Amino acid sequence: MTAQLLTADLAAKPDALTALADRLARHDPFSALPALVDDEPAGILLLGTGAARYACEAAAARMRLAGLGAVAEYAATERSLPPGPDTLVVAVSVGGGLRELCTALDEYVERSAIIVLTPDPDSPVARYADILVPLLSGVERSGLSCRAYQNALALLLLLGHRLGAPAAGAADLTRSLRRAANAIADLVDRAPAWVPDVAAALDSRDGVHLVAPVERLASARQAALAIRQGPVRAAYAAESGEWSHTDRYLAAVTDYRALLFTGSHYDERVADHLLQLHGTLVAVGGAVEGAAAAVRYLGDGDPDVRLLTEPVVGELLAAHWWRRRRA
Repeated sequence: MTAQLLTADLAAKPDALTALADRLARHDPFSALPALVDDEPAGILLLGTGAARYACEAAAARMRLAGLGAVAEYAATERSLPPGPDTLVVAVSVGGGLRELCTALDEYVERSAIIVLTPDPDSPVARYADILVPLLSGVERSGLSCRAYQNALALLLLLGHRLGAPAAGAADLTRSLRRAANAIADLVDRAPAWVPDVAAALDSRDGVHLVAPVERLASARQAALAIRQGPVRAAYAAESGEWSHTDRYLAAVTDYRALLFTGSHYDERVADHLLQLHGTLVAVGGAVEGAAAAVRYLGDGDPDVRLLTEPVVGELLAAHWWRRRRA
């Protein structure tokens, strides 16, 4: 595990997303779903650990907007939706948490339909699958599941279309995937120009805080996880609307530096309160008054592009800080 390997993994994210879009244009990985679920399931349970759970939470929120009874759970939870034909289980593995996933699926196997998303078709969790969906993310030599997270999230969004918004279909999603691939490529190509300045603005003995709207809180969590795993730096995720009721108190007593994924109604309030407390703010995907810097990218006004693209900002910072630590 090295910063150079992470940099290479991140540089390959656009190609992985484009390859997935090409695959979805030719093949529906959920084509067998109607044979397993005759009508709309009463409950949809999404299970994962770490980055996989973050993707599940974002997808479950999207499904609920379509009127579906979707919930994302920790794989280690002891009780959740009851097993039975009215419950659809979606298990997501991005390379870890196999013990927790397998233990959870023991409760549902042969009692509920199970979809498994995994980068490894030979993984132990694959044997539980009624529908097995490869992530097509390739081997990530850095040990961080950045491409696996992005592809799992894309496939979960497609599953949401299949269950609740079939008119949107794969065509619209594949266009979003291609746009996100272009946006990620743009950020990666320009990284030498923006990453050092942003990293310097966010460098603090008290770690870095990543703040995002509830709909995209997964982006903050995934970015924070990459910063913890790679350079082993303190990193914390917070929700924009909650920030003034929770993290604001930390900003009063620490050297608080925040990476703000913009798009919340509460961005200005976060900025006002943080700057009053002499904190530092970097905005992603939009302009915020008082920010030390703003990181923009292609298509950053599109909700799907944002959800799939913005984690790479934190992941590139992780690679930068990892290189500095090794040096």
